[in-house]
Amino acid sequence: MILRSSISHRFAGSALAAVAVLCATAAPVGAREGSKDWIVLENCRLIENPANDGDSFHASSGEKEYLFRVYMVDAPETDARTPARLIEQAKYFEITVPQVIEVGQAAKEFTRAKLSEPFTVFTHMSDAMGDSKIERVYAFVQTKEGDLGEQLVRNGLARNYGFKGAPPGLKNSRVEVEKLQQLEDEARREKIGGWGVSAGRLNMRTQEQIAFSVFVAEKNVRPRAKPPANTFSQISATPAPASSTAAISPVEGKKSHAKEKIALGKIDINSATEKELRMIPGIGPVMATRIIAARPFRSADDLKKVNGIGDKNYAKIRPYFQ
Repeated sequence: MILRSSISHRFAGSALAAVAVLCATAAPVGAREGSKDWIVLENCRLIENPANDGDSFHASSGEKEYLFRVYMVDAPETDARTPARLIEQAKYFEITVPQVIEVGQAAKEFTRAKLSEPFTVFTHMSDAMGDSKIERVYAFVQTKEGDLGEQLVRNGLARNYGFKGAPPGLKNSRVEVEKLQQLEDEARREKIGGWGVSAGRLNMRTQEQIAFSVFVAEKNVRPRAKPPANTFSQISATPAPASSTAAISPVEGKKSHAKEKIALGKIDINSATEKELRMIPGIGPVMATRIIAARPFRSADDLKKVNGIGDKNYAKIRPYFQ
């Protein structure tokens, strides 16, 4: 792998600081330990911010703004401000530094799409450090499909790496670490996301139906047994009785479904919604956003000009358009 000398020289002054950040991720929680009990923030909403990326983002709960960092996963960087991290991530995914940034941008768009609807956050308010004016804290984030970190890893947009924490309802992080590694191995095998960027498969998404974990923050509960190898079963604690009205309640898990079947030749390239575009096999949230941004098209043949649509993917998706 060759890194242009101009990048190295330009950011040499910040390299030592980046190395310090890398070391800090393996250290104990920094400024404060946070609450021993889980704080559950429901109906959270994403706040658009240039600093958002795949695993760290601003969000609101009520009238308060937070900056969350997802536990146990690491999405690639979205810019060249931290060259040491870029080099380390490029080595891990076995890709180039520019490709790392491309994967990071895809992860950012993936998270943005997943958090387009209200979501739930579980946090101890443990300090995750960072250079923002708002304190950044570690969190487990639940979308309607389950744990966000697992979704990022399974689609090749993050790795099983980072500060570990026992998920809500579990006594330690071991089961979740093992599940994340299984998810990462599957993404690598399918060559999707960062594992497939060199083959033009950055925006390919798994078509496998997976029950991503839905964690439950309750005291004195016993975690379920470790899932068998290569089995992606839902990990959760025993649910509370249906009559419970406690503030900390189970989050209902919803199975992810395969894309609905859509007839060939029916989609209008210039008027299709993001939802309609994402029904087409081979088009994920990032690619749907790119297609919409590239409008208007003279015809669907112009899809070839959209960044990230190679010959193979074009041949796959073109028949669905008018």
